[in-house]
Amino acid sequence: MSTQVQQSRLSIPAIRQRKGAGSLVALTAYSLPMARWVDAHADVIIVGDSVGMVLYGMPSTLGVTLDMMIAHGQAVMRGAQRACVVVDLPFGSYQASLKQAFMNAAKVLRETGAQGLKLEGGEEMAETVAYLVKRGIPVMAHVGLMPQQVNALGGFKAQGRDAESAARVRRDALAMQQAGAFSIVLEGIAEPLARALSEELEIPTIGIGASPACDGQVLVTEDLLGLFGEYQPRFVKRYAELHGSIDQALGEYAREVRGGQFPGLEHCFKATG
Repeated sequence: MSTQVQQSRLSIPAIRQRKGAGSLVALTAYSLPMARWVDAHADVIIVGDSVGMVLYGMPSTLGVTLDMMIAHGQAVMRGAQRACVVVDLPFGSYQASLKQAFMNAAKVLRETGAQGLKLEGGEEMAETVAYLVKRGIPVMAHVGLMPQQVNALGGFKAQGRDAESAARVRRDALAMQQAGAFSIVLEGIAEPLARALSEELEIPTIGIGASPACDGQVLVTEDLLGLFGEYQPRFVKRYAELHGSIDQALGEYAREVRGGQFPGLEHCFKATG
Protein backbone atom coordinates (compact mmCIF):
# COMPACT_ATOMS: atom_id res chain seq x y z
CA MET A 1 0.00 0.00 0.00
CA SER A 2 1.31 3.44 -0.88
CA THR A 3 0.67 6.74 0.84
CA GLN A 4 0.33 10.10 -0.85
CA VAL A 5 2.37 12.96 0.61
CA GLN A 6 0.83 16.41 0.42
CA GLN A 7 2.91 18.62 -1.88
CA SER A 8 3.10 22.23 -0.74
CA ARG A 9 6.15 23.24 -2.77
CA LEU A 10 5.52 25.21 -5.97
CA SER A 11 5.72 22.76 -8.86
CA ILE A 12 7.27 23.01 -12.31
CA PRO A 13 3.82 23.04 -14.01
CA ALA A 14 2.74 25.85 -11.67
CA ILE A 15 5.80 27.89 -12.63
CA ARG A 16 5.24 27.24 -16.33
CA GLN A 17 1.75 28.69 -16.09
CA ARG A 18 2.92 31.98 -14.59
CA LYS A 19 2.81 34.19 -17.66
CA GLY A 20 2.34 37.91 -17.20
CA ALA A 21 4.78 40.71 -16.38
CA GLY A 22 5.98 40.56 -12.79
CA SER A 23 4.27 37.29 -11.93
CA LEU A 24 7.41 35.45 -10.78
CA VAL A 25 9.83 36.35 -8.02
CA ALA A 26 13.17 34.56 -8.33
CA LEU A 27 16.25 34.86 -6.13
CA THR A 28 19.50 32.99 -5.68
CA ALA A 29 20.57 31.02 -2.63
CA TYR A 30 23.63 28.88 -1.99
CA SER A 31 23.26 27.99 1.69
CA LEU A 32 20.68 26.79 4.20
CA PRO A 33 20.34 30.11 6.11
CA MET A 34 19.91 32.15 2.92
CA ALA A 35 17.45 29.61 1.54
CA ARG A 36 15.28 29.99 4.65
CA TRP A 37 15.17 33.77 4.27
CA VAL A 38 14.55 33.69 0.52
CA ASP A 39 11.96 30.90 0.70
CA ALA A 40 9.45 33.16 2.44
CA HIS A 41 9.43 35.58 -0.51
CA ALA A 42 10.49 33.83 -3.73
CA ASP A 43 8.55 31.62 -6.11
CA VAL A 44 11.77 30.23 -7.57
CA ILE A 45 15.15 29.77 -5.88
CA ILE A 46 18.01 29.37 -8.32
CA VAL A 47 21.12 27.68 -6.96
CA GLY A 48 23.31 29.36 -9.53
CA ASP A 49 26.84 28.60 -10.60
CA SER A 50 27.31 32.27 -9.70
CA VAL A 51 28.23 30.69 -6.35
CA GLY A 52 31.76 30.47 -7.73
CA MET A 53 32.06 34.24 -7.94
CA VAL A 54 29.84 35.19 -4.99
CA LEU A 55 31.11 32.75 -2.34
CA TYR A 56 34.43 31.48 -3.69
CA GLY A 57 35.84 34.64 -5.25
CA MET A 58 36.36 33.10 -8.68
CA PRO A 59 36.76 35.48 -11.64
CA SER A 60 33.99 33.66 -13.54
CA THR A 61 31.67 30.67 -13.20
CA LEU A 62 33.94 28.40 -15.24
CA GLY A 63 35.70 26.86 -12.24
CA VAL A 64 32.50 25.61 -10.59
CA THR A 65 32.21 21.82 -10.44
CA LEU A 66 29.26 19.45 -10.41
CA ASP A 67 30.09 18.38 -6.85
CA MET A 68 30.00 22.02 -5.73
CA MET A 69 26.56 22.49 -7.26
CA ILE A 70 25.28 19.31 -5.62
CA ALA A 71 26.58 20.34 -2.19
CA HIS A 72 25.02 23.80 -2.40
CA GLY A 73 21.82 22.37 -3.87
CA GLN A 74 21.52 20.01 -0.91
CA ALA A 75 21.99 22.88 1.53
CA VAL A 76 19.33 25.00 -0.16
CA MET A 77 16.85 22.13 -0.26
CA ARG A 78 17.27 21.69 3.49
CA GLY A 79 16.32 25.32 4.01
CA ALA A 80 13.58 25.86 1.40
CA GLN A 81 10.10 24.47 1.99
CA ARG A 82 7.78 26.17 -0.51
CA ALA A 83 9.75 27.71 -3.40
CA CYS A 84 10.54 25.79 -6.58
CA VAL A 85 14.29 25.06 -6.46
CA VAL A 86 16.33 24.97 -9.67
CA VAL A 87 20.03 24.04 -9.72
CA ASP A 88 22.50 25.15 -12.40
CA LEU A 89 24.45 22.61 -14.42
CA PRO A 90 28.02 23.95 -14.43
CA PHE A 91 30.32 24.45 -17.38
CA GLY A 92 31.54 21.21 -18.93
CA SER A 93 28.92 19.00 -17.29
CA TYR A 94 26.45 18.79 -20.18
CA GLN A 95 28.05 19.98 -23.42
CA ALA A 96 30.04 16.88 -24.43
CA SER A 97 27.20 14.49 -25.26
CA LEU A 98 23.56 13.67 -24.65
CA LYS A 99 24.60 10.82 -22.38
CA GLN A 100 26.86 13.06 -20.31
CA ALA A 101 24.10 15.64 -19.96
CA PHE A 102 21.55 13.07 -18.83
CA MET A 103 23.83 11.29 -16.37
CA ASN A 104 24.91 14.53 -14.71
CA ALA A 105 21.41 16.00 -14.72
CA ALA A 106 20.00 12.85 -13.15
CA LYS A 107 22.78 12.86 -10.54
CA VAL A 108 22.00 16.45 -9.51
CA LEU A 109 18.27 15.84 -9.23
CA ARG A 110 18.73 12.55 -7.41
CA GLU A 111 21.26 13.85 -4.88
CA THR A 112 19.70 17.27 -4.19
CA GLY A 113 15.97 16.65 -4.53
CA ALA A 114 15.62 19.87 -6.54
CA GLN A 115 12.73 20.16 -8.99
CA GLY A 116 14.56 21.38 -12.03
CA LEU A 117 17.87 22.26 -13.64
CA LYS A 118 19.09 25.31 -15.50
CA LEU A 119 21.55 25.26 -18.36
CA GLU A 120 22.97 27.87 -20.68
CA GLY A 121 22.76 27.73 -24.45
CA GLY A 122 20.54 28.33 -27.42
CA GLU A 123 20.13 26.56 -30.75
CA GLU A 124 23.26 24.48 -30.18
CA MET A 125 21.80 23.02 -26.98
CA ALA A 126 18.25 22.42 -28.26
CA GLU A 127 18.82 18.72 -28.89
CA THR A 128 20.24 18.30 -25.39
CA VAL A 129 17.30 20.06 -23.74
CA ALA A 130 14.78 18.01 -25.74
CA TYR A 131 16.65 14.82 -24.77
CA LEU A 132 16.52 15.71 -21.06
CA VAL A 133 12.88 16.83 -21.09
CA LYS A 134 11.74 13.66 -22.84
CA ARG A 135 13.40 11.71 -20.02
CA GLY A 136 11.61 13.55 -17.26
CA ILE A 137 14.15 16.24 -16.39
CA PRO A 138 12.62 19.75 -16.20
CA VAL A 139 14.90 22.34 -17.77
CA MET A 140 15.03 26.10 -17.29
CA ALA A 141 16.86 27.66 -20.23
CA HIS A 142 19.29 30.60 -20.11
CA VAL A 143 20.03 32.77 -23.16
CA GLY A 144 21.41 36.20 -23.94
CA LEU A 145 24.47 36.93 -21.85
CA MET A 146 25.69 33.47 -20.89
CA PRO A 147 28.44 33.63 -18.24
CA GLN A 148 29.76 30.18 -19.14
CA GLN A 149 30.64 31.61 -22.57
CA VAL A 150 32.45 34.64 -21.14
CA ASN A 151 35.71 33.79 -22.93
CA ALA A 152 34.01 33.40 -26.31
CA LEU A 153 32.08 36.64 -25.79
CA GLY A 154 35.18 38.57 -24.75
CA GLY A 155 33.76 39.46 -21.34
CA PHE A 156 30.42 40.08 -19.68
CA LYS A 157 28.86 42.03 -22.54
CA ALA A 158 25.19 42.83 -23.11
CA GLN A 159 23.58 41.00 -26.02
CA GLY A 160 20.89 41.86 -28.56
CA ARG A 161 21.89 45.48 -29.10
CA ASP A 162 22.19 45.17 -32.88
CA ALA A 163 19.96 43.43 -35.41
CA GLU A 164 22.22 40.41 -35.90
CA SER A 165 22.70 39.81 -32.19
CA ALA A 166 19.00 40.31 -31.47
CA ALA A 167 18.05 37.80 -34.19
CA ARG A 168 20.44 35.24 -32.71
CA VAL A 169 19.07 35.65 -29.18
CA ARG A 170 15.52 35.32 -30.52
CA ARG A 171 16.42 32.10 -32.37
CA ASP A 172 18.02 30.75 -29.20
CA ALA A 173 14.96 31.54 -27.09
CA LEU A 174 12.53 30.00 -29.57
CA ALA A 175 14.72 26.90 -29.88
CA MET A 176 14.68 26.45 -26.10
CA GLN A 177 10.90 26.75 -26.00
CA GLN A 178 10.53 24.27 -28.86
CA ALA A 179 12.86 21.86 -27.05
CA GLY A 180 10.57 21.84 -24.03
CA ALA A 181 12.11 24.25 -21.51
CA PHE A 182 9.52 25.22 -18.86
CA SER A 183 10.88 28.77 -18.48
CA ILE A 184 13.77 30.86 -19.69
CA VAL A 185 16.22 33.32 -18.13
CA LEU A 186 16.97 36.34 -20.31
CA GLU A 187 20.22 37.88 -19.09
CA GLY A 188 21.85 41.10 -20.15
CA ILE A 189 19.84 41.77 -23.28
CA ALA A 190 18.43 45.01 -24.65
CA GLU A 191 15.10 46.05 -23.15
CA PRO A 192 13.11 46.11 -26.43
CA LEU A 193 14.25 42.57 -27.26
CA ALA A 194 13.43 41.24 -23.77
CA ARG A 195 9.99 42.85 -23.98
CA ALA A 196 9.32 41.39 -27.43
CA LEU A 197 10.44 37.91 -26.39
CA SER A 198 8.30 38.01 -23.26
CA GLU A 199 5.30 38.76 -25.43
CA GLU A 200 6.17 36.17 -28.10
CA LEU A 201 7.16 33.21 -25.94
CA GLU A 202 4.53 31.00 -24.34
CA ILE A 203 6.80 30.03 -21.44
CA PRO A 204 7.65 32.46 -18.62
CA THR A 205 10.66 34.72 -19.06
CA ILE A 206 12.81 35.63 -16.07
CA GLY A 207 14.90 38.72 -16.57
CA ILE A 208 18.22 39.72 -15.07
CA GLY A 209 19.48 43.00 -16.43
CA ALA A 210 16.80 42.74 -19.11
CA SER A 211 13.31 44.28 -18.94
CA PRO A 212 10.51 44.91 -16.42
CA ALA A 213 8.22 43.39 -19.07
CA CYS A 214 9.61 39.91 -18.30
CA ASP A 215 7.29 37.52 -16.48
CA GLY A 216 9.71 37.40 -13.57
CA GLN A 217 12.93 38.87 -12.28
CA VAL A 218 15.94 37.28 -10.61
CA LEU A 219 18.83 38.86 -8.74
CA VAL A 220 21.75 37.52 -6.77
CA THR A 221 20.43 37.90 -3.24
CA GLU A 222 23.80 39.07 -1.88
CA ASP A 223 23.74 41.94 -4.40
CA LEU A 224 20.29 43.27 -3.46
CA LEU A 225 21.13 42.97 0.26
CA GLY A 226 24.29 45.01 -0.17
CA LEU A 227 26.60 42.38 1.27
CA PHE A 228 29.39 43.58 -1.02
CA GLY A 229 30.37 47.20 -0.51
CA GLU A 230 32.88 47.48 -3.34
CA TYR A 231 30.80 46.26 -6.29
CA GLN A 232 27.27 46.78 -7.52
CA PRO A 233 26.02 45.70 -10.97
CA ARG A 234 24.35 48.56 -12.82
CA PHE A 235 20.99 46.77 -13.01
CA VAL A 236 20.83 45.98 -9.29
CA LYS A 237 18.78 48.01 -6.85
CA ARG A 238 20.06 47.60 -3.33
CA TYR A 239 17.31 47.16 -0.80
CA ALA A 240 19.74 47.15 2.14
CA GLU A 241 23.38 47.95 2.89
CA LEU A 242 24.17 45.06 5.16
CA HIS A 243 27.92 45.13 4.57
CA GLY A 244 28.14 48.24 6.77
CA SER A 245 26.06 46.74 9.56
CA ILE A 246 28.04 43.51 9.48
CA ASP A 247 31.37 45.34 9.57
CA GLN A 248 30.17 47.46 12.50
CA ALA A 249 28.96 44.42 14.46
CA LEU A 250 32.19 42.50 13.91
CA GLY A 251 34.25 45.52 14.87
CA GLU A 252 32.29 45.99 18.10
CA TYR A 253 32.76 42.33 18.99
CA ALA A 254 36.52 42.55 18.34
CA ARG A 255 36.85 45.68 20.50
CA GLU A 256 35.00 44.07 23.39
CA VAL A 257 37.07 40.89 23.26
CA ARG A 258 40.30 42.90 23.14
CA GLY A 259 39.01 44.90 26.08
CA GLY A 260 38.67 41.73 28.11
CA GLN A 261 34.88 41.79 28.22
CA PHE A 262 34.33 38.32 26.71
CA PRO A 263 30.79 39.31 25.66
CA GLY A 264 28.11 36.72 26.26
CA LEU A 265 30.40 34.55 28.35
CA GLU A 266 30.41 36.50 31.62
CA HIS A 267 28.00 34.09 33.29
CA CYS A 268 30.30 31.15 32.57
CA PHE A 269 33.01 32.56 34.82
CA LYS A 270 30.86 33.51 37.81
CA ALA A 271 31.40 31.55 40.99
CA THR A 272 28.58 29.13 41.76
CA GLY A 273 28.94 29.53 45.50
